Amino acid sequence: MLKTEEIEVRPLHTIQELEDVRKLEANIWGEYDSTPTHQTATVVKNGGLILGAYCDRQLVGFQYSFPGFNGQSVYLCSHTLGIDKMFRNKGIGEKLKQAQRKEAIKLGYSLITWTYDPLESINAYLNIAKLGGVCTTYIENCYGEMEDFLNSGIPSDRFLVEWPAHQKEAKSDRWKETDMKFVLNKSLIQWETNKEGLPVPSFTLPLPEQEYDTALIAIPKDFRTIRENNMELAREWRMITRNIFSKLMQKGWQATDFIKNSEKDMLVQFYVFSKKQQTVTREKGELAK
Repeated sequence: MLKTEEIEVRPLHTIQELEDVRKLEANIWGEYDSTPTHQTATVVKNGGLILGAYCDRQLVGFQYSFPGFNGQSVYLCSHTLGIDKMFRNKGIGEKLKQAQRKEAIKLGYSLITWTYDPLESINAYLNIAKLGGVCTTYIENCYGEMEDFLNSGIPSDRFLVEWPAHQKEAKSDRWKETDMKFVLNKSLIQWETNKEGLPVPSFTLPLPEQEYDTALIAIPKDFRTIRENNMELAREWRMITRNIFSKLMQKGWQATDFIKNSEKDMLVQFYVFSKKQQTVTREKGELAK
């Protein structure tokens, strides 16, 4: 079994290294969506960052970032993160992100931002629960209708993650011992299982009143399988979560934690939303597995 210690992560600079990144990106998302090497070569010479993850000298993952500017401050805009399908679910995504944070600090950045599909539970768990990112912005159809291997068929809605580079504190353990039935009953989205064995949203609860400090929202544990087998159901999940996420964020809530469960008969995971206390600065969504 592969251990993350066996994975070497380092910044990439040479044309050959960056061409290897382009080929891996093409394998993951499709040739049409791969970033030209001349662009990534320019990025690393102008304040950007390309990281490669290697196993026995083979490139198995990468992360691509470039400088962002919102009119007031500069930050590192984390654009893509991809892992070879044979090496996913092995902690490589987290290792790339932690290396990104260290390199960002060396380059003088204090904030890293990126987008991801809020229905991808593995990415949500990494981005929010493990890394400590916060999401305050929901972007509808962020990249338009995408035709790549992983995104075709439904609107490309995204969460915008804000991750202070100097943040080292892990999330609290508040939700680790929580009774999952309690979490399920409090979820703003209730669900049932259809004849295909897939979770189907059944009804929604009212948004929490102002005196409440947390809100729980269920999403599918394995949205990719739903998308591959029942596109109509995938769109249903997209629209019902879009409605709730957008309304919560418009009312000053933010995604601050994520509850992962291992119960086989519970086909959902849960976002934890909290009242927003302050706003941080403000982009193809990451596939961090």
